[in-house]
Amino acid sequence: MTPPVVRPDDPLLADEAARWASAYVHVPFCARRCPYCDFAVVVDGEPGADAGTDAYVEAVVAEIAMERPWGPLHAIAFGGGTPSRLSAVALGRIVGALRRRFGVVDGVEVAIEVNPEDWTDRFAAELLDAGFDRVSFGVQSFDAHTLAWLGRVHDPHQAEAAVVSARHAGFRSVGIDLIYGTPGEDLDRWVTTVRRALALDLDHLSAYALTVERGTALSRSILAGAPAPDPDQQADAYEAIGELAVAAGLVRYEVSNWARPGHHSRYNLATWGGAEFVAFGAGAHDHRDGVRARNVRRLDVYLDRVASGVRPRAGSERLDRAAADVERLVLGLRRVAGVRRDDLVERLVVDPAGRRLVAAGVLRVGPDRLVVERPLVTDEVSRAVLALVDRDPSVSGDDC
Repeated sequence: MTPPVVRPDDPLLADEAARWASAYVHVPFCARRCPYCDFAVVVDGEPGADAGTDAYVEAVVAEIAMERPWGPLHAIAFGGGTPSRLSAVALGRIVGALRRRFGVVDGVEVAIEVNPEDWTDRFAAELLDAGFDRVSFGVQSFDAHTLAWLGRVHDPHQAEAAVVSARHAGFRSVGIDLIYGTPGEDLDRWVTTVRRALALDLDHLSAYALTVERGTALSRSILAGAPAPDPDQQADAYEAIGELAVAAGLVRYEVSNWARPGHHSRYNLATWGGAEFVAFGAGAHDHRDGVRARNVRRLDVYLDRVASGVRPRAGSERLDRAAADVERLVLGLRRVAGVRRDDLVERLVVDPAGRRLVAAGVLRVGPDRLVVERPLVTDEVSRAVLALVDRDPSVSGDDC
């Protein structure tokens, strides 16, 4: 008998995902630096870029060998940067190293983020041969003016063609990422973008508000007088995509993510649930054995350390149980499934700020779970949790 297809917002799935083991690989190479990006990326002319992608792949494979065995892995995810700046053969080498070091479960998810301008039918076939079954395109918008403002180099037609190609190639799940709230993009243009995306019969859709990060070209331009994202406009855009995605048969399972049943991102669902994961590459962050660690961001430093046989760490911190519980609650409440009721949840719902959120219909206290009913104010819920911790040292473990 064929097992039933699980909805991505199923509470049992969310709880199960918290026990999955995953691996993340960061690929820092980009054709250009987008004005809003503060990730660990490198473009031509920056330190380490002249070493080339082959040297980077060798270093990542060597770093994987430095990690203690663990697993088996339920999910492998490649992000960036732009993972599609590597060849499929190079990406496959890294996947193979992960499989050998950690093992994988049957049906392991192997996912990659791709830029539309890098996509070809041949690249699709090679990715499938390398073991990838899930692809997510960094489309961001189907409006040419908005794409130019965001510093993207593909055009709307390239994005559509890439998604169609991936579907025809036979990937198990095909999705796209969008960005909303770009200055100059009114609601009508945004709705047109969403409709064009959904017309491609997607399995998965992610949509994130444009944020202004310190030190980026976007932040500097706004300080110089350029228009900033409008929170009210972003709220309208979020409501619009939610309505359109659900009408198209997608199910929201996290604040910014919608999927068809059976097409949730295993890697993301696991990390939102507080599951541990290993990570490799310049600027990568991981969480294993209660320790959060991060790698150095500079590519040249990363390559030098790995070549010296040293794990390229920039720092780490051990989370005590109380701190881990707080983090798990903040992340878990981003999911539609919410979180199981425990001592920390009980403290939150009787706290004055928590009571106000319950009374306002933001939080729903069920028999065994706490759920955020109004995703637009999820950050307000997170602030209430952190404020509770600040007022009550016994919650954060500061009195231990």
